Amino acid sequence: MRIAVVFDTPYPRWTPAQQREQMEAELAGKTGMDPELEYQVAQALQDNGHEVHLIGVHDDLDVILEQCRDWKPDLVVNCAEAFGDARHDFVFPALLETAGFRYTGSPPLGLLVTRDKAMSKKVLAYHGIQVPGFATWVPGEKVAEPALRFPLIVKPLAADASAGIAQASVVSDRAELADRVAFVHERFEQPAIAEEFIEGRELYASVLGNGANLEVLPLTELVFDKEKNAPEERIATQSTKWDEAYRSRKGIKYQFARPVSAAARERIEEICRLACPALWLRDYARIDLRLTENGEIWVLEANANPFIARGHEMANAADKAGMPYPAFIQRIVTEALARQ
Repeated sequence: MRIAVVFDTPYPRWTPAQQREQMEAELAGKTGMDPELEYQVAQALQDNGHEVHLIGVHDDLDVILEQCRDWKPDLVVNCAEAFGDARHDFVFPALLETAGFRYTGSPPLGLLVTRDKAMSKKVLAYHGIQVPGFATWVPGEKVAEPALRFPLIVKPLAADASAGIAQASVVSDRAELADRVAFVHERFEQPAIAEEFIEGRELYASVLGNGANLEVLPLTELVFDKEKNAPEERIATQSTKWDEAYRSRKGIKYQFARPVSAAARERIEEICRLACPALWLRDYARIDLRLTENGEIWVLEANANPFIARGHEMANAADKAGMPYPAFIQRIVTEALARQ
């Protein structure tokens, strides 16, 4: 097949040929850094026998339509994570859908709903899925005493990749809450959300497919050294997510989940099958969960555009399920084509 890979890039006005030169350099280890996601995906597509065209977008969305109309791909693999900032990732599928190009991943509505942590919780709760109690405040709004149980965890309403989440995000009284909400408003220029802190194991359910073909991959888990991390410190902060030295120092590991009861596993699968269509998620997604000591399962967030690079949770889970990286990427392609 002819497959275009669309992605956001820091390189203004680079041609597909220039992107391919960069791809080859990164994959060959000549740059001293891990290859970018889009280059890993492109290599996997080539390994699967597809003809690949790289479309990098910096600040001009017209590039997508110009190159797709010229090259006429059978499918577009959407690897875009941001346009200007991460909140605008929805513009890529919106543009492709409006222009009539087939593409992988969730539609604009799925990206918009899951990015809004309050809206997605309301949708999930409507479908009988247990979510933490929460309250939100727009910039300039006074923080009144919330009808919630402390401790709370405060986050930017529409950020991803754990942006704005630190140990100081967990607050124990109204004064700390007001301070952290003010920090989010000032630093991120968006509403803040405070959620009831759920103590328990942090699990990630990676999902592949649609409808009857939906598959929940082996669970992964964020494991904390209990001697180095108090219960309220066991959260996926930005340092936890992206700083390997910090994880090593604090005894934090991403790994395949320790044993989970059959009942909990069954409920997690049921939640994923309910949540994906309810939130307009397609082809692949990730559901972030907390499993309490008494077996309750709470959904913290849903991610419509999870990171699918080699060595990260979703690709590792696919590998454990018998899909090496090229097969994992091919499964996403196959699912996208099947629903269209």
